[in-house]
Amino acid sequence: MRYLVTILAAIALLALALVSGCGLISGLGDDSSSSDSAADISTDASFDDTSFLSNDNNAFLSDTGSATTTEDSNLDPENTLEIQLKDGTVVIELLADVAPLHVARLKELTRQGFYNGIKFHRVIDGFMAQTGDPQGNGTGGSSLPDLPAEFSSVPFERGTVGMARSQNPDSANSQFFIMFAEGSFLNGQYTVFGQVRSGMEFVDNIKKGAGQNGTSFSGEPDTMISVKVAADG
Repeated sequence: MRYLVTILAAIALLALALVSGCGLISGLGDDSSSSDSAADISTDASFDDTSFLSNDNNAFLSDTGSATTTEDSNLDPENTLEIQLKDGTVVIELLADVAPLHVARLKELTRQGFYNGIKFHRVIDGFMAQTGDPQGNGTGGSSLPDLPAEFSSVPFERGTVGMARSQNPDSANSQFFIMFAEGSFLNGQYTVFGQVRSGMEFVDNIKKGAGQNGTSFSGEPDTMISVKVAADG
C-alpha cells in the first residue's frame, strides 16, 4: 500500500510538471505581434511605426555631414520651396523629374497656404522631422486624393525630403519629412521629392520630441511659420 501511495504521488508530480512545462513552452512561442518590416514614416497613429528604431538600426542614423548645398540662384524658382522656420529660411529643391505628382501636390498645397503654421508633430533626434498634418498629431491630411507612390533610386541622405504615408504605399497626401541624417533603410520605400539646398542648420534646430516615437514635446512643437514657392516672390 505504501508503494502504491508513493507511485501515485510520483504520477501526480509528473502531471504537474507537464502542465507547468506546457504553460512555459506556450509562453515562449513565436510572437506573431512582432514586426521585422522596414521603417514606416507613418501618417496613421493607429499603428506602431517605431519598431525599426532598434539598437541594431541606430548605425543607419549617423550624421554623414552637411546637406548638399547649391547656390539659390542656380535653382529653378518654380521648383524651389522656401520654408520659414523660427531661426531662418530653409530652401528645398523640388525634384520634379523624380516625383512629378508629389512635387505638383506640394506646390498646390503651398499656394493654397495649407502649410503655413503647421507643426512638426514628430521629430526624432538623429533621424527626421515630420510635418504637414493640419491636425498636428500625424493622422490628418488635405482634402485632396491620396497619391500613388513614386519610389525611385534617389537615396535618403541628410537633407532629403520624403513623403510620409501609411502602410499602404499609395497613401501619401500632405505630410512629409526632412532627414537629419542618412537613412538607407528607407530607400525605395518612400517617395523622395526634394533636397535641402540651404538652411539645413535651421532644420537641425527644430525642437525634438521626447521618446523613441518623437511625438512628446515640452511645450508646443515648432512650426513652419510660412511656406512659399520661390517663383511667387
